[in-house]
Formats: sequence, C-alpha cells, structure tokens
Amino acid sequence: MKEAILNSLNTVDSVMYYPILIIVMVIAGIYFTFLTKGVQIRLFKESCRLVMEPSGEGKVSSFQALMVSTASRVGTGNIIGVSTAICLGGPGACFWMWLMCVIGASSAFMESTLAQIYKRRDKDGQCYGGPAYYIEKALHAPWLAAIFCVFLIATYAVGFNLLCSYNLQSTFAVYSFYNDKTTPVIVGAVLAILTGYCLLGGGKRIVKLTSLIVPFMGVAYVAISLIVIAVNITRIPAMFGEIFRDAFNFRAIFGGVSGSCMIYGIKRGLYSNEAGVGSAPNASASAHVTHPVKQGLVQTLSVYIDTLLLCTATALMCLSTGVPHTAEVSGAPYVQNAISTVFGKIGPTFITFAMILFAFTTLLGNLYYVDNALIFLNNKKEPSLLFRNCFKVLCVVVIFLGAVVPMDAAWAMADITMGGMTLINLPACMLLGKVAIDALRDYEGKKKKGLNPEFHSSDIGLSDGEAEFWEK
Repeated sequence: MKEAILNSLNTVDSVMYYPILIIVMVIAGIYFTFLTKGVQIRLFKESCRLVMEPSGEGKVSSFQALMVSTASRVGTGNIIGVSTAICLGGPGACFWMWLMCVIGASSAFMESTLAQIYKRRDKDGQCYGGPAYYIEKALHAPWLAAIFCVFLIATYAVGFNLLCSYNLQSTFAVYSFYNDKTTPVIVGAVLAILTGYCLLGGGKRIVKLTSLIVPFMGVAYVAISLIVIAVNITRIPAMFGEIFRDAFNFRAIFGGVSGSCMIYGIKRGLYSNEAGVGSAPNASASAHVTHPVKQGLVQTLSVYIDTLLLCTATALMCLSTGVPHTAEVSGAPYVQNAISTVFGKIGPTFITFAMILFAFTTLLGNLYYVDNALIFLNNKKEPSLLFRNCFKVLCVVVIFLGAVVPMDAAWAMADITMGGMTLINLPACMLLGKVAIDALRDYEGKKKKGLNPEFHSSDIGLSDGEAEFWEK
C-alpha cells in the first residue's frame, strides 16, 4: 500500500514537471524577459538602489517586504535541495538552476508588480494582496483564486512542512547515535512541540532570537563555503568543466528526462527561489512604495540572493572537494561529507546547527502565507480563534510526520503542491502581462524625466475600481 502511494506520487510529480511545468515555466520566463526587454538584468542597478528607499513611518518598506520573501525562500532547500539535485541529477543541475534563476527573475518581477497594482488597504492603513487578489479582480475568476489558495495552503502547510522536517532529521544521519527508527521520531517530536509552542502564542523570545541569528547564519554559511572553495581552488577549473559537460550531455538528458540534471536543476531551483510560484507576491503586496514597479524590481534581487548566492555556495563548496556525489549520500550527508574535508568533525555539526535554525524559521514563515490564503477563503475575514488553533495543531502533526516519511514521498508532495500553484499563477501573469508592462513603461518614462515615479491607476488606463489602492 505504502509503495503504491509512493509510486503514484512519483508518477504525478514526473508528469507535472516534464513536460507540463517545464514548458510553462520556460515559455513564461522567456515571454516575460522579451516583453520587459530583460528587466531583471537591464535594471539590476536600479533594483539595488530601490532596496534602501525609505517608506513612511509605521509602514512596510521595500526592504522589509524583501526580507519576508527572502526568509521564506532561504531555508533547507539551499542546502538539501542543491545536494539532492547534484546527487540524483548530476553536477549539470547547477547550470540549469542558474539559467532558470535568471529567466525566472522576470517572472518574479511580473507577479510582484501585479500584486502591488491590485493590492488592497485594510482598516489600519496597511497593504495586503497577492495572486488570489489579482486573479479575482483582474481576471474576474474568484473560483480560480480559491483553487490557488487551496494549493498554497497544501504547499506551505503540508508539502513544504513535511519536507522541511524530513530535511532537518536527515542531518543527524552522520552521527554515531543515529538510529533510523527512533531518531527521526525524536527529532520530529521535538521540532513539532517547539513549533507548536511558538504557533500557539508562546515562545516569542525564541522566535525573536532565531530571526536575529538566521541572517548571521546565512552570512556564516557563505563564508565557510568560500573557505572550502579557497582550500580546493586548484580543482575549480575541473569542477566547472564537470558542470558544463554534464549540463550539455543531451544524450544522457534525453535518455532519461525525468531524472536528468536538467529536470532536477529546474525542480530544486524552483523549490528554493520560488520564482513564479505565487508565494512572494503575498509579501510584496505589503510594501508601501510610490510605484508598483519598484517592488517588482526589488523582488528580482530575492531570487538572485537565494539561487546565485546561497544555492551556488552549496553547489561549488560540495563539488570543489571532489567527494563522491551518489544517491546514497543524497541530501545532508553529501554536504556534511564535503565540509568535513576541511573542517573535520566541526563541519557536520555546523551544518546541523544551520539546518535547525533554517528549518525552524522556515516552518514559522510558511504560515505567514497560509494565513493570507485562509483569510481570502473566509470571505476576506480572519477565521475564528478555535479554527486557527485547530489548524495550527494540524500543522504541528504534519511537521512530526515529515520526520518519519520516506525521502521520495516528502519531495514528491512538495513538488506536486508547488507545481499546482505555479500552473495557476504563471498563466494568470501571462494573461495580465500588458498591465505590468504598461506600469513598467510608465515608471521608466517618469524616470527619464528626472522624477521620482508616482503611480495612479489611470496612468495605464485602468478604470475606477480595478486598482482601488492607486486611484487618485
């Protein structure tokens, strides 16, 4: 029974990503890049400038919205996802991950710009929105918006939480005390209890402490990766040769597409940076900016930070050491084996500590998006306290189960639910592409006149009621 369920999940996962999702993602990314004339590259300098643009007092700034979306993106996928892609797909997965990052950044620009255009204001003057709102308002498809919210809840409350919990317990496999029957249960129980305590109103100090530590841990992780790469600097040319040879070994790729470096690079890159998935726009909509395009540009940076910085740090650190990348060490063991070649026993311990922090903040951050979806499904009203608490208990149970499920099942569930979100969000963005492009032209036109661009819905021909936040 268990094997039949796993086979079914893997079959759906394989078909969804090849040929369906890969075609949609590539077409959408290239289409958006062409329409915007490569905005993700062309206006990179402007994106960096806008990050530090201040907002009004008590309002969410571009930087704060960027940090919320980056906190969601940065997590166990930067370590475990990259390791899995290399071990199961091959070193060439790195190239396809990089390529989809650059192409996907244009999708991130479009979805975040649209989220800003169609955002709404609450009774306290704060902004909120996301794909459900632009699908409902601009496409006049509330039923599709509701389906999107269901997939979002399934992704962030179930799929990603299962995977996050599994990834964390897998980091303990290198230690002598690890028992494959009892250790996952213990790790899952501790993680579930701690997360549940924080979700149900306690542990505010714990949440505050981890949110302060995680950025420093991210910097420390990159620094340690650079040290490992520097120690193995003589292997760098051979490492890049291995990446590009494998990436363009089309006979191997097309001989087994679903398990190829191309598919693994795309799948794990998407899981990590979430470009086009429809999650980051929920955070983007909360930013107070004078023009929607500003936040669209800022969000392209989050994709680069996640993939070109953190995912690449993992990939190059591991490959530069030359340790074997086989299916048996897929996940945390491969990264721990690589880092131990330079730092000895301290290396795996550092990875475990980093994973604990990344996993914990990711689990809590995932529910930020879930709350927005639940409110949308409840006729834009916050659910009752009883419902919210029952839902949080269910999420805690999922976290525990994630530590004890097979690796294939955890990845397949996350891939399928995330794929469902993407297959709704990207076509919606393509249908609404003209609105975002008109906003981009308006922004660039005002910049050329030396102005600090300010946006009104009428500037791009939107009628009253379409983008109520931006009406004069």
